[in-house]
Amino acid sequence: MTKAERRLQWKPGWRAPRPPPAPSGLPLDFSALTSKIGAMRTVLVSAENLQLTLKTEPSQEEQALTHTKSSPKETHKAGNEDLKEMLESNKDSLKLEAMKRVVGLIAKGKNASELFPAVVKNVASKNIELKKLVYVYLVRYAEEQQDLALLSISTFQRALKDPNQFIRGSALRVLSSIRVPIIVPIMMLAIKEAAADLSPYVRKTSAHAIQKLYSMDPDQKEQLIEVIEKLLKDKSTLVAGSVVLAFEEVCPDRIDLIHKNYRKLCNLLVDVEEWGQVVIISMLTRYARTQFTSPWKEGATFDENNEKAFYESDSEEKKDQMEAQPYIMDPDHRLLLRNTKPLLQSRNTAVVMSVAQLYWHLAPKHEVNIVTKSLVRLLRSHREVQYIVLQNIATMSIQRKGMFEPFMKSFYVRSTDATHIKTLKLEILTNLANEANISTILREFQTYVKSQDKAFAAATIQAIGRCATNISEVTDTCLSGLVLLLSNRDETVVAESVVVIKKLLQTQPTQHSEIIKHMAKLFDNITVSMARASILWLMGEYCERVPKIAPDVLRKMAKTFTAEEDIVKLQTVNLAAKLYLTNSKQTKLLTQYILNLGKYDQSYDIRDRTRFIRQLIVPNEKSGALNKYARRILLAPKPAPVLESAFKDRDRYQLGTLSHSLNTKATGYLELSDWPAVAPDQSVRNVEVIEPVQEWAPLVGKTKKPKSDKFYSDDEEEKEEERSESSGSKDSSSSSGSSSEESGSGSEEESSEESEHTSSDSGKSSSGSEKSSSESDSEQKKKKKMMKAPQKKSKPTAAFSDSDENGNGPVAQASSSSAKSSSDSETDSEDDSDSDSPATQQKKKRDVKLNPKVEVKSKVEVSLLDLDDFSPAPTNAPKSLVVSSSLLSDLEGLSLSNISSTMQVTTPSFGPVKTYELLHHMTGKGLSAKYHFSRQPCLYQPNMVAVQVILTNSSDHSLEEIHIGDRSPASLNIHCFNTIERLEPEASVTVSMGIDFSDSTQAANFQLCTKEDQFSVSIQPAVGELLMPSTMTEQDFIKEQGKLLGMNETSATITMATANTSSQAISKHVLCAANVGVVSSSENSFHRFAGQTVSSGALVLVSLELKESSTALLTINTEKSVMASMLLRDLKQSLAQA
Repeated sequence: MTKAERRLQWKPGWRAPRPPPAPSGLPLDFSALTSKIGAMRTVLVSAENLQLTLKTEPSQEEQALTHTKSSPKETHKAGNEDLKEMLESNKDSLKLEAMKRVVGLIAKGKNASELFPAVVKNVASKNIELKKLVYVYLVRYAEEQQDLALLSISTFQRALKDPNQFIRGSALRVLSSIRVPIIVPIMMLAIKEAAADLSPYVRKTSAHAIQKLYSMDPDQKEQLIEVIEKLLKDKSTLVAGSVVLAFEEVCPDRIDLIHKNYRKLCNLLVDVEEWGQVVIISMLTRYARTQFTSPWKEGATFDENNEKAFYESDSEEKKDQMEAQPYIMDPDHRLLLRNTKPLLQSRNTAVVMSVAQLYWHLAPKHEVNIVTKSLVRLLRSHREVQYIVLQNIATMSIQRKGMFEPFMKSFYVRSTDATHIKTLKLEILTNLANEANISTILREFQTYVKSQDKAFAAATIQAIGRCATNISEVTDTCLSGLVLLLSNRDETVVAESVVVIKKLLQTQPTQHSEIIKHMAKLFDNITVSMARASILWLMGEYCERVPKIAPDVLRKMAKTFTAEEDIVKLQTVNLAAKLYLTNSKQTKLLTQYILNLGKYDQSYDIRDRTRFIRQLIVPNEKSGALNKYARRILLAPKPAPVLESAFKDRDRYQLGTLSHSLNTKATGYLELSDWPAVAPDQSVRNVEVIEPVQEWAPLVGKTKKPKSDKFYSDDEEEKEEERSESSGSKDSSSSSGSSSEESGSGSEEESSEESEHTSSDSGKSSSGSEKSSSESDSEQKKKKKMMKAPQKKSKPTAAFSDSDENGNGPVAQASSSSAKSSSDSETDSEDDSDSDSPATQQKKKRDVKLNPKVEVKSKVEVSLLDLDDFSPAPTNAPKSLVVSSSLLSDLEGLSLSNISSTMQVTTPSFGPVKTYELLHHMTGKGLSAKYHFSRQPCLYQPNMVAVQVILTNSSDHSLEEIHIGDRSPASLNIHCFNTIERLEPEASVTVSMGIDFSDSTQAANFQLCTKEDQFSVSIQPAVGELLMPSTMTEQDFIKEQGKLLGMNETSATITMATANTSSQAISKHVLCAANVGVVSSSENSFHRFAGQTVSSGALVLVSLELKESSTALLTINTEKSVMASMLLRDLKQSLAQA
């Protein structure tokens, strides 16, 4: 190696030698340039000696990869050129990179159709990844570039035979995207081949291709139906959703294709992908409405747990059942409800909405409530989801207020909500309003009226108007509140208030002439045309009640007539006409002047109305006989408007559909059919199953059980399903142990809801599999243990049976173990292997006879473990409605935190308490009952009203086991008296009860039971009995009264009997009507009384101000506006009596 080579040898950290410094005489820039040139030359020499090549220009591929943008148009064009070069290169890596960029352009919404020729050349590439991307591109642009796509059709056909399933599927997708009628036969052949493919992905793609082919050529419908029929039999969950979608598009009326696949689709539903679930649920909803009878029939009783009605073949028993005609749900109907229930926990909002609409349209009314929580959960999603869900809830809440009333708090408006969300929540709150919760809702509305969102504030005022018309007790309260809003600074609020007041005044105009006068005073300050027109209409309609004000308003309108809006002008002409007929002396000239102005108005509506009115009211030769009826035409009494919900008629569309959302029939909407009067033959859904081979089943020493003629009873099926939930996929020995532990421990019951998904899977898988006879032996042992364990568990609760069994007794027994169904293979296999031995059946019957109460108790426990599928919805109702009452009390207690009054129970000093009849001895077969309100604090719960009941045996034989049975509504909270074991003839006994009326006068309905009979009775409280007396000073009274003004104040002028004007008489009559305390007063003309509602503790203040000539102003201040109206009526009646 020479010295020079050694010098240029590569070493770590080697640097090119520094060039010599520039001569001092040269300029600075030139010397720097010279140094750079020298350095470059040195590097080139060094690189040559190292046998390296330094390229002065990059290659075409590198230019494409490192391309920089100049201007948008040139860049796009140049970029496409570069991509074309990359696609035409010989290297797969460059082609793959180019295709990734092209697909990225498509994803961004940019046009890449110019590259079609370059891309289609690569359709035959052997690189799998490249081929997939090419197919993605072709699917997007095959329809636009049909001619070029047709050139590659042979390639697509070859790709249909490719060993890679994704290539086969992609080729079929591209082929079906070429919308050219010439290739229809090729597409049809490809679809038929793909439908028989081994890969479920390819079969799924063929189902998608069916819809494309049908839209291009509807004449192929018959052949496509054959393919759909074949694909419907597919057992893959990947295919199910797609083929049902194809069925809905091509032949939604061919219900006969679904019969054989109905049970399979129900069982596969849980495992189908989410959007497939939506399509299948929608289709099954329509199917069920054509195949099953309505579970909503009036007077129908649910008798799903009646074994003999469905399973026995005895003709006499069947005749008896037919005479009683109980409703028996079809097992397939129950299968659908049971298998869709777990999907309420889906993360996909569309799936939850689909299940909700299915339950709404198909489930018995007492089971629909289970969808409520899931729908409320969806309100935490995005506002688009909220909008659709709230629309559906608004429709539901019109028919069934009780469903969403416990969750009323979820519909309170948030400041972050959009206006359309706020309006829908307002709609729902208005639908949910009733006498019990109207106070809470009106307090919410008071806040909403102050909102900065003017459209929302106006909608709130309309909602207040609807509440006032729907609930007569708060009409006056709402009206006074709306009158206060007339002094609001915001024109929109004032205008909307005027419009709503106008509608409310039509209901009772005689009592509200003062309000009409007040509105006339505000007329000059109101600028919104609709509000001005409403005031003018009121003036004209009730002109005889304001004879001095109406002409003056007309005079003002004559001055500004030409500058007013058309709607105001029309009402001015109407007002002039009505005043001309009722007060022609004062208004004749004004009317003629206004009619002349209207005659030459620019609007033809005004001109026409003016000519019509002139001919009608001014008598002349041309008017003829019409003039005689002018007064009857213009001043005819008009019916009060009915303020209805905008969602009232939307239930004609299926919930969750586009048509329901738009409130108009959308293209492709399929209407739900009415329930059939008689159910079609259910055997059409039976599938022939090959009998299982039994050689591999039996255990040593065990004999096979003979086949029983009877199917399983519901009780046995229910226990079997309970076992499958508790044990999952464990073997029989471990499952029997776990089931006994489950029945003995409460914690296992609490976790039953968490294991809902796994239990539904295990229940589903059992439908297709055959069971061996060895399993039947272990199952018998389990069933025996399951029979024993609940009985043991129920013994400690026997002492509480009187209170615990209320609402859970006969009702729960009637539907706790409902008829279940599965596929035909399931029933066959169970029939072969799971039938009980005669000894076991006898043992069960003996247990039922010995301890019927315990049996009922155990059934309830079984249904609780069984995912709540077969327990009636009312058993859930008590929990939700109790929450509702506590919610009300919590809200209403917020404003009572500063009350300084002290609770003090006072004994009435006016004589005996009123006694009411609860049960007549003729109706009660010798048992009679009377009750009275003791007006003492309830010992059991402070929010209950204490009731004393006197039970008398008027018969000639003793009565046994007198107790409280079912109650209605099921949520009613009653503390029952202990069971009276025996009541001798002519004997009486007084017992105490506690009833939580939730500050409502709604009757408490329950059953008074003896050992043999049950009697429906009802306790209806007077509003005064829902109060407890409260003592406070006069200063505290006035302070608290000042907090309860506006909508919280109800007053009326009353006429008292002359004998009742003394202080003692007033106190006596007030205390007789209401359980309140007397507040000492420093003025003789004022009488004050204070109390609190028993349930929520809301303050009730009563004040009576004596006027001249036996009249007085009676005022009641409380947040409970409904109670105030009713209490005012009772006190008015009491004080008027001599």
